Amino acid sequence: MSNRARVKEYMTNEVATASAEDTVKEVARRIVESDGHNGFPVTDGRRVEGFVSARDILLADEEVPIFTVMEEDLVVAHPEMDVIDAARVILRSGIQKLPVVDDAGNLVGIISNTDVVRSQIERATPEKVGDLMETLQHIHDVNVRQERRQTRLAALVPTQDRVYADELEGRSYELEHGLAEPLVVIENTTREEPVLLLTDGHHRALAADRLGIEEMDAYVIIVEADEPVELGMERTAKNEGLDSIDDVEVVDYARHPLIETTKRLQ
Repeated sequence: MSNRARVKEYMTNEVATASAEDTVKEVARRIVESDGHNGFPVTDGRRVEGFVSARDILLADEEVPIFTVMEEDLVVAHPEMDVIDAARVILRSGIQKLPVVDDAGNLVGIISNTDVVRSQIERATPEKVGDLMETLQHIHDVNVRQERRQTRLAALVPTQDRVYADELEGRSYELEHGLAEPLVVIENTTREEPVLLLTDGHHRALAADRLGIEEMDAYVIIVEADEPVELGMERTAKNEGLDSIDDVEVVDYARHPLIETTKRLQ
């Protein structure tokens, strides 16, 4: 289970767009008259063809159509994409707005750097830990309680098979400046040997390990029952061959499975 927010929860659904046949003059007027727009996705029906920004039209002939100046090789997001990953793309690409398209390449929304900031203000809280506890009780019919304690990284079993290199850099900065949030860990005490499942904080855990940190602060959800219980996340970790954080793959953000470009979608 993941409590991470998705793009669809923070994107703007009603998107102002431009047509490829609109002139530079028409789009410039719309930008000037709009409330904060500095560009528009260019669409044919609902399908995204490109994006035109104020910078694209700054020195262009005002009578030429937008398709002659728009950016066609456009980075887009998927509505199911993690907001953290959208933030990574926005930060690394230097863009301000990321069109959101569905599996058919149709425009369903747009997410901005402001939306991403808003999502981060609402980051993981003890309330979300409480939601996870309720879910465990409901699905597995077990008793749960919570502790806040230091947890050895070497003892953790990850439940996520990959992390992203640039976010590791950000988490390293936070750790070096004392800003990192606690991990969220589930301790399954019903097993013959208790299992510690890393549920949230994989980037933080790997960044800490790289810095030589052996223990981290964590919300620990302790699962108790009279009979052994195999949690769904345990099965996931086993199926992925995940025994320790050393088994987690570090990849570049550009290989994220929900990032595409409009050229590939066509």
